[in-house]
Amino acid sequence: MTEPVPLSPPAPPLHEDLLDYTPTQRSVPLARRRAARLLAEWGQPGLAGDAALVVSELMTNALLHGSVRGRLIRVHVTLGHRILRVEVSDPRGERLPRPRPVSDADEQFGRGLLLVGALATRWGWEPRSIGKTVYAEWDLPTPAVVVVT
Repeated sequence: MTEPVPLSPPAPPLHEDLLDYTPTQRSVPLARRRAARLLAEWGQPGLAGDAALVVSELMTNALLHGSVRGRLIRVHVTLGHRILRVEVSDPRGERLPRPRPVSDADEQFGRGLLLVGALATRWGWEPRSIGKTVYAEWDLPTPAVVVVT
């Protein structure tokens, strides 16, 4: 029998930001602007707009459906070698995200997760010991390998 080969640990992110917000409407634009600024500073200005919009949508959902008085909403942004990941965590684990079909073209609400799905490579949610984390990820283009002869 051969012994199993241990998996190498995942590479640490190139950049990471974590900030907790009070569950108020004012926190949504603050988180959106912060995400856009960070991604521009981290050399990803092409993703800054989409990621900022996704943060805004996920923060709004957390505020409307996941907030509890006295508990914070956490935004965690990581930029790795191959993936950009945005996470928004809230304390309401029993209220899980799911896209709603939009029945009326004039309906004002219900399109947030459809928008997240259209902008990100993938999205989903993960349980936490208290609450849940909703995430969106973008696959980054693999840098071209230059071979010098």
